[in-house]
Amino acid sequence: MARFFDVHPHDPQPRAIAQAVKMIRDGGLIAYPTDSCYALGAQMGNKDALDRIRSIRHLDDKHHFTLVCRDFAQLGQFVNIGNDVFRSIKAVTPGSYTFILPATKEVPKRLLHPKKKTVGVRIPDNRVVQALLAELGEPLLSSTLLLPDEDEPLTVGWEIKERLDHQVDAVIDAGDCGAEPTTVVDFSSGVAEVVRLGMGDPSRFE
Repeated sequence: MARFFDVHPHDPQPRAIAQAVKMIRDGGLIAYPTDSCYALGAQMGNKDALDRIRSIRHLDDKHHFTLVCRDFAQLGQFVNIGNDVFRSIKAVTPGSYTFILPATKEVPKRLLHPKKKTVGVRIPDNRVVQALLAELGEPLLSSTLLLPDEDEPLTVGWEIKERLDHQVDAVIDAGDCGAEPTTVVDFSSGVAEVVRLGMGDPSRFE
């Protein structure tokens, strides 16, 4: 049965955040709100949690997982990013965008696209996520909480607990959450290509 953490959206309780992060460090899988919609999150090197995300979402091995980062200093450890691309990303970050970029050797191989050797990264504009990342001290392995055969992500904490009670270890509820995933921009070729329309304005990259 999943733990349920009810936190303030702008000033999340440190005790609840610390407990959730301990669960992540202990190998747990959480559902948490972001600046776009709910996501599944786990420790970056946790193979079991990665397999659980694949099982919940019915994902194949070509799916791009995302590393949710606290800031650009952290992001730069895990992806190779040129000056022009950096400027483009910095203009909309933090925000509701995910960027696909060539990965560095710091990224576990199992998280990479099998052919492109790329990974998704983002810096969200959300106090709860920033608190989690500050406590964790490393990026959060993440994937949109979009269930198979459904068109929109889940948005309500108690409903997520009800439906995924035996598939996740914790649910963090911070009130209203969006129902639209991030806009995904692929920079792996060095040129921006919008590959998923979402909450972030795509016109900056078209």
